[in-house]
Amino acid sequence: MSVRTHSVRARIARPWVPAAAGRAALLIGALDIVNGVAPRFRTSRISEIAGILPGSVTTLAETASLLVGILLIMLAHALRRRKARAWRAVVVLLPLGAVLEALRWRHPLAASVSLLLFGVLLLSRAEFYALPDPRSRWRALGNLVVLGAFDLVIGWVLVAAHARDVAGRLGPGERLRQVVLGLAGVEGPVGYASAHAGALVSSSLAGLGALTAVTTIHLALRPERPAAALTPGDERRLRAMLDQWGGQDSLGYFALRRDKSVIFSPSGKAAVTYRVVAGVMLASGDPLGDAEAWPGAIRRFLEEAGRHAWIPAVIGCGESGGEAWTREGGLDALELGDEAVVEVAGFTLEGRAMRNVRQMVRRVERLGYTCHVRRVGDLTEAERDRIHAAAVSWRGTTAERGFSMALGRFGDPADAGCVVVTAHGPEQASFPAAGSGSGEATGEIRAVLHFVPWGHDGLSLDLMRRDRRADPGLNEFLIVKALEAAPELGVTRVSLNFAVFRAALDRGERLGAGPVSRAWRGVLVFLSRWFQIDSLYRFNAKFRPAWEPRFLVFPASRDLPRIGVAALMAEAFLTPPRLRRGVSPCSWRRPGIHG
Repeated sequence: MSVRTHSVRARIARPWVPAAAGRAALLIGALDIVNGVAPRFRTSRISEIAGILPGSVTTLAETASLLVGILLIMLAHALRRRKARAWRAVVVLLPLGAVLEALRWRHPLAASVSLLLFGVLLLSRAEFYALPDPRSRWRALGNLVVLGAFDLVIGWVLVAAHARDVAGRLGPGERLRQVVLGLAGVEGPVGYASAHAGALVSSSLAGLGALTAVTTIHLALRPERPAAALTPGDERRLRAMLDQWGGQDSLGYFALRRDKSVIFSPSGKAAVTYRVVAGVMLASGDPLGDAEAWPGAIRRFLEEAGRHAWIPAVIGCGESGGEAWTREGGLDALELGDEAVVEVAGFTLEGRAMRNVRQMVRRVERLGYTCHVRRVGDLTEAERDRIHAAAVSWRGTTAERGFSMALGRFGDPADAGCVVVTAHGPEQASFPAAGSGSGEATGEIRAVLHFVPWGHDGLSLDLMRRDRRADPGLNEFLIVKALEAAPELGVTRVSLNFAVFRAALDRGERLGAGPVSRAWRGVLVFLSRWFQIDSLYRFNAKFRPAWEPRFLVFPASRDLPRIGVAALMAEAFLTPPRLRRGVSPCSWRRPGIHG
């Protein structure tokens, strides 16, 4: 391991200084907010000395202290993540907050803590080295919604805290109007008997509204950094690697998703593709290219993570990739599940073990369904449009799912080597038989499989989708027909779905399984109500595959919750609210981890 990589790993492994600073900033910010909205918390033995200063000065100081507190809370998370910009902002806000406390002659202890943290941050400047994250203007909308809701809550509490100074009755409707109008800088319906209280509430509400408006406008107008995307040149280099070394990993072709970034090894013979989600630098599958050049790509990946203080993680890598990541990066690995791989030469429908699949396939054939298997490059434009439209209409979610095991597009001329398998309904079946490789399929499409190349002699399942109104057994029917047509396509192995925690499910249902194994299996079966865990394992097992383990690679156990959330967001199981930009040009997802 290089000295530089070791240094990056050490930074990630000992985050106590930024974490402590972030918690302290959060605490000071919360105290400033409480002091600003609750008068009873602002009393002190020397509070009467505040009367020496003009009332407008103390009112503005109290309002500014409230705004400083909100900004400190907003920056606390970035401070914990070692962001250099957050450090610069906080070292300005802390002495400013101390000065404001001095102007108000309130809580000298809070001001002392602010100055103490200010000194610690100055001495620890080297710990805050991280560059900004990639950003988009969608953060402006998120800032407006989140900070606007926060303003309503703080404003409501502020008005309620000064209810005793109101001249007359103060109902919920008047409070809400006072808050909303005050945030817009307009005089509200509430009259205050105390001029100081009225000025404090008005200036605080106006300050909150101005803070929200200014930060939202700043986020909307600042230069936008591009989202993760493969350039045409990067894609050409990756395709060249896949042509030479694509047979190493069944997930290699999914590195060509165009919403990923890529890092190449110094020699240019290996690469790692990734996306940054929620502060996690998330890669998937094994590195691409020459295995001897993997260490160089891994080291560059970890160095980039260190520069931004991102948590490095890999989901779905194989044993070879997992060994390289743990050896070169000093990371840990956790078995995530198993990939089902069927050897075409050994596949048969004969025998008792295949009885269930054999019966389902024959039943579908008797109902009049027919299958067609072709390369995407052999489809006509009309057929591509029909398949795409059918798959979009069957999608069960509004969000496109997929990251590690989904290509995310269909029909691109560059993907001519992909294979599409379609089932057509019995009503209008007038098309060639499976594997014929010529002619245009007609009739209503009822189910679709889409495979991407796995080297020169393999296929990896990208999508499995069917019309919910169609007869059961169509998925089994399509997989069997694809396996039967594989020799004509020059395919010797086919990767099917990914079964999460497959080994745990298998151990838990065996005779003599211990209580821990049975309990863990029970949890997974329960979670299968929302995620396809047990059902996918059982579906895969029907085809008697070989199970290839897949791993999650991570720096430390404490990072697992954050990595889990990032993975769910990348796979679109967790989707933050956002405005729709229009229909995606493709609608595909791989079963398994994408459920």
